[in-house]
Amino acid sequence: MENIHYFGAAVGLGLIVIGAGLGIGRFTAAVAEGIARQPSAAAQISAAVMLPLFLLEGVAILAEVFVLLVVLLK
Repeated sequence: MENIHYFGAAVGLGLIVIGAGLGIGRFTAAVAEGIARQPSAAAQISAAVMLPLFLLEGVAILAEVFVLLVVLLK
């Protein structure tokens, strides 16, 4: 029972990867649908998508770093 934090870190890392993948996938699917509906607005839609997409990716990377810190500092 002394190494249970490894199990928690593994579960947490799995949830992070699944959540980030689903979030980015849904977000990108909505963007593709928006561009398909309004091809003339593709540049504006693509520009508006970049910041939230980068923020979502950044949150996932930070969460992975925190899980790594829990494992290494325990």
